[in-house]
Amino acid sequence: MAEAAGKSGALERYEAVIGIEIHCQLRTASKMFCGCSTEIDGAAPNSHCCPVCLGLPGVLPTINKTAVEHVIATGFAIEATVASTTRWDRKNYFYPDLPKGYQISQYQLPLASDGRLTFETSEGPFTVRIRRAHLEEDTGRLIHAELGGRRVSLIDFNRSGMPLMEIVTEPDIRTAEQARRYAEELRLLMRTIGASDAEMENGQMRVEANVSIRPRGQERLGTRTEVKNMNSMRAVERAIAFEIERQAVAIDAGETIRMETRGWDESRQSTYHMRPKEEENDYRYFPEPDLPPLLTSPEWLAEIEARLPELPATRRTRYQTEFGLSAYDAGVLVNDAAATAMFEGVLAVGPRLAPKQVANWVTGEYLRLAKAAGDGDRVVAPELAVLLKLIEDGIISGTNAKEVFAEHFATGMGVNAIVKARGLEQISDAGALGKAIDDVLAANPAAVADYRSGKGAAVGFLVGQVMKATRGQANAGMVQTALRERLDKGS
Repeated sequence: MAEAAGKSGALERYEAVIGIEIHCQLRTASKMFCGCSTEIDGAAPNSHCCPVCLGLPGVLPTINKTAVEHVIATGFAIEATVASTTRWDRKNYFYPDLPKGYQISQYQLPLASDGRLTFETSEGPFTVRIRRAHLEEDTGRLIHAELGGRRVSLIDFNRSGMPLMEIVTEPDIRTAEQARRYAEELRLLMRTIGASDAEMENGQMRVEANVSIRPRGQERLGTRTEVKNMNSMRAVERAIAFEIERQAVAIDAGETIRMETRGWDESRQSTYHMRPKEEENDYRYFPEPDLPPLLTSPEWLAEIEARLPELPATRRTRYQTEFGLSAYDAGVLVNDAAATAMFEGVLAVGPRLAPKQVANWVTGEYLRLAKAAGDGDRVVAPELAVLLKLIEDGIISGTNAKEVFAEHFATGMGVNAIVKARGLEQISDAGALGKAIDDVLAANPAAVADYRSGKGAAVGFLVGQVMKATRGQANAGMVQTALRERLDKGS
């Protein structure tokens, strides 16, 4: 499909128009309208549900205040207008995992509207307008299995009633990469403000894309399709790219694009038809009779806004302006909460350390070891600060510092104790270095002759031999200087 689109030049003639809808499961102790626990991971099916989240007759919902505050905080974070009054609506549709036949949501009066989010792409900064962010409850989960030789569909209602925030963009996105970067930035924002863990693999963040194409230069929108079942950021980009190409090839072949919901098949790397797409009027929205309108006072809103932490975009800018870091280094640090905490922690206990050096160790050795171990909590910031100070003072070499850091990561043993136990203090004594250098020069006459014949690279070899002879403890800078002095004097 992608090859056909590329050969036909279709992607040069068509412009994609993409809107993104993201559902984030909010970080709360109980569900949206009842007291059932949200700790459902690993729980037995249907063990975390009650008459309220099952929608049985005669029950009344109660609003979860924490969930409301998470959406309001998100509104402030995306520079949206937060409503002073909002209303709950019933969204009616019939599906096996929705036992009461409707979903409590917000339609005409969302909690937050008219926001925006700016993020980096390969072509520079890009801003997406966000139409709305509103609250609703989640549905149950269908499990398709085989029992007694028959294919059956089972329903687990543990997820039913979980608090969800839906965030809807305007159709501003034009490429699959922009869609992915938007989703990544929004996920980082949710985690930073504590609204959601936003783990896609656990269903805590679900991305849906409305994709259409139109001839370049044309204002009228094409027929859109909705793409679902994208369970990773890479899948978001690949699924949207495939759908753009699929529609382009179909239009070139004279086919009609249908408004439909399509799923993403990761194994086949293609989208597939799921069902016809509903229109808004099919949901027959009307005000929820069991819940009163929600009023937000200026004092409450001010309190929520004051609790917001430093946002990712602000922190990236600060790292560049205050610490002189590159946009890349700032991005790597801010995109990982553990890396951010380590960077800030090291600078807090070692304020005289060079921020660039700290950033290099955090984005390099620290993240490498943390990724391999699946856990970065084994390192404490004060110990990394001690290690960097030892390097700065010339007490330990950079090579040996990496070994010390790896041992500290694996065992938790203090940096100074490791250096002392392994005898890794750097040799900077001129007399001791001179003896090692003389021995290396005497043992390598060919390399000495190469240097004196004009092959300057031979110095690197000789430095390496001295470092080897001293088990990496020699001060490499002093070794190189002393070597050149001896070699030049001898010639």
